[in-house]
Amino acid sequence: MNIIEHATLETLYSTIKEEKLFGRWIRIEDIEPLIKNHATHFSVVQIGFSEENRPIYKFSIGSGKKKILIWSQMHGNEATGTKAVFDLLNMLKNTEEAISSTILKECTLEIIPMLNPDGSERFTRVNANEVDLNRDAVALEAKESTLLRKTLDDFNPTYCFNLHDQRTIFGVENTDNPATISFLAPSEEESRALTSGRKLTMNVIVAMNALLQQVIPNHVGRYTDEFYPTATGDTFQKLGYNTILIEAGHYKNDYDREEVRKYNYYALLQGIYHIATASNFEEYEPYFEIPNNDKSFLDVIHRNPNLKDDIGYQYEYKIINSTLVSSLVKHQKGDLPGHKGHSEIVFES
Repeated sequence: MNIIEHATLETLYSTIKEEKLFGRWIRIEDIEPLIKNHATHFSVVQIGFSEENRPIYKFSIGSGKKKILIWSQMHGNEATGTKAVFDLLNMLKNTEEAISSTILKECTLEIIPMLNPDGSERFTRVNANEVDLNRDAVALEAKESTLLRKTLDDFNPTYCFNLHDQRTIFGVENTDNPATISFLAPSEEESRALTSGRKLTMNVIVAMNALLQQVIPNHVGRYTDEFYPTATGDTFQKLGYNTILIEAGHYKNDYDREEVRKYNYYALLQGIYHIATASNFEEYEPYFEIPNNDKSFLDVIHRNPNLKDDIGYQYEYKIINSTLVSSLVKHQKGDLPGHKGHSEIVFES
């Protein structure tokens, strides 16, 4: 496997990070000026409209035989992948850089940077009609789901990257660390058989994990591969499109997910670079060495001398007066010795 050097990534990142995107609330109005700027370097088309007639765009990049489809923000309140995508676009503009030139030569990428602009506007998981696009891959009730499926069918990619955010509750099993990045190679049916397509998907994840373990060791988790028949990743995998889920989670004191966006970008770039350069995709067993995600964290825990009086809180987010506002909400009370707090306050007796 060709694993990108961490030092190279760190040096490059300061030059390609898209500084005009920041924080957790990213809307179509935030990315449209960037899309127009990138149209001078890449092919950009509007593939359709959302339920509330907001535009949905697609980039086409590169000229290689290996075809890769990437989409972000199918859940409107999950924008870390979108920030990472624009970091990636800035990287690929630098055609003199060896990593970029290799990708552009070997791969053709199609990227939908924001699939659910209505949900993004409201900072909600669902679209304007309360449809969860990640559970609409079979019924195709939503315009946005239909657009994604048409893009998939027309492009016929070998690999897909499905970019999500995960909640701060997830930790890496048998560690005291949050799950900063988590991966999933979706199942194709209920038995969770290791089909040839799943093995190929796992192989790419193995390469991404190999890089991240150099950067954020023991902060990478693996999602359960329980089969969801209406989920996008499971459906696409079943159709023969090897689909990699990247879930951006929490890193210490990073509620804006700016550090996490960097690691999301690293994983995405490494995955694409591996597809571009590898001639053998057989190694998949190390996928199962990635620890499971577990639900072991709360945002804040008030520890009391009597364990039965511990109180755990989670942040909730709402749009108030056109501003994203977070507030701590009581989540659990009682005996919480099995939980860890991203922040803990210990009260003396």
